[in-house]
Amino acid sequence: MNSPISQYIIVVIISGVLSVLLAIYAYYNKTNFSGMKAFIWSTALSAVYTFGFAFELAGDSLQEIRFWITIEYLGMPFIAPCSLLLVMHYVGFDKITASRKTWWLFVIPAITLLMVMTNDYHHFFYQDIFLRPNTPTPMVDFIPGTWYYVHGAYTFGSMFSSLFLLFRYWRKTKSIYRKQMLTMALAIAIPMIGALLYVLGRTPLGMDPVPILLCMTSTLYILSIISTGMLTVSPIAREHIFESMRDGVLVLNLSNQIMDFNSAAAQIIPSLTPLAIGKKLEEVWKRGTESGAFRFGTDPASDQEQELKWVRGRETFYYRIRASNLLMPNGRIAGRTIVMIDVTEYTLLQHKLRRLAEIDGLTSIYNRTFFMEKSRELLAEAHRTHTPLSFILFDVDHFKQINDRYGHSVGDFALQHVVNICRQQLNGNALFGRYGGEEFAVCLPYTDLLQAGNVAEHIRRELAGNPLYSAAKAISVTASFGVTEALSADTTLEALLSEADVALYRSKHEGRNRVHLMQDGHVHAVVQK
Repeated sequence: MNSPISQYIIVVIISGVLSVLLAIYAYYNKTNFSGMKAFIWSTALSAVYTFGFAFELAGDSLQEIRFWITIEYLGMPFIAPCSLLLVMHYVGFDKITASRKTWWLFVIPAITLLMVMTNDYHHFFYQDIFLRPNTPTPMVDFIPGTWYYVHGAYTFGSMFSSLFLLFRYWRKTKSIYRKQMLTMALAIAIPMIGALLYVLGRTPLGMDPVPILLCMTSTLYILSIISTGMLTVSPIAREHIFESMRDGVLVLNLSNQIMDFNSAAAQIIPSLTPLAIGKKLEEVWKRGTESGAFRFGTDPASDQEQELKWVRGRETFYYRIRASNLLMPNGRIAGRTIVMIDVTEYTLLQHKLRRLAEIDGLTSIYNRTFFMEKSRELLAEAHRTHTPLSFILFDVDHFKQINDRYGHSVGDFALQHVVNICRQQLNGNALFGRYGGEEFAVCLPYTDLLQAGNVAEHIRRELAGNPLYSAAKAISVTASFGVTEALSADTTLEALLSEADVALYRSKHEGRNRVHLMQDGHVHAVVQK
């Protein structure tokens, strides 16, 4: 077992085991990559070739060695065309590879196998095959026949074609794919160089080095599968479609690691660089946004969607984020795709339309319709939680005179002046709306009648003490107030506002610039301080 041949046999067997493991891994981890079958066949045939060569080296007689050589050719002639087919799938020759016309790639390998099996009848492949003299263990030499050269030319031609296709698409490919392409190129070039040296008689002991070199190529494939997700992400055949998409797209594996992304996604998330491949989505996402994390439910079996506000610098963007499962042909989940659709224009338009529907254009407070809608909600909540709720209704005094004397533009300024003062006196819970032309309404949750009366009185005093200045002239702007409280669960919003309106009318009747409360069906004045 310490002879060089024995050590060589051990390494060859290890190479065969690695090929078998790769074939099994590829078979049970099928992805959407269309060339996966070619990869499975290539690794499986490499295993047949390698194990056959190991038994050839261990053979004790010429007859036994010739038998194992025939076994080797069950796999070896077909490896190169399978590798070419794999590369064709990878670079996007889908029309050719999907047309079921690729059988011609295997015509010459099939003839080669037939020639080897029937060589004793025609000697077209080996003119002669014999035991090498003066060797510690039985080894064979041979005189090649005509078809041997045809087979060799076809094998080298297939390998050169594979390398040509890979290097042709090298510059057109994103850097995140180039490590995969380099792995494929080395996996083809290394055995090709070894086979060339063998044909030229430059190998140790005149032995075929390719089975050992296949150990190196299997290791390269394994490292590439682990580090770059080779054969689990979209091949460059789809890259032109992937890159032309206006929406940002990320491809994740089942561990939520980023396996691929397009340029649109990189523009949305600045931290998406080739270094992000293999990292968790959460880690990259946090560095890419200032507006919080991207979260979906933990159930990977369902598609999910959410809208996200995204702040970059001084700009605000809105994206609809959609997560969908990436399915294998057998229906198993292979990962997820995250699509980021820019809906900024649509969302801003929606906000504008919503504002137009809810906000009064002149004063920028709620309009009557929205104020009534929200007040009903607050009234229902107050009844449910048994908490106080009050309403203030007030009207700008002599507003028609302001319009007639100073013009409608000054009248508009007067309304804005009233709103600004009210906002300073109202807390964040208050609902403030324009009820009519110069009439305003306030809904005060968690506020009883006396507290609401004090709020109204504070607003009244501030209005009276802060005139509107127009063209260097002070214009007195005052208001009359009516206040009521929701005491009964069956009291409607309209009834409450009607009560407040009665109290407001009393304030106007008694001279304006006053606050009156509606309590138990009676109107009471708030003592002015």
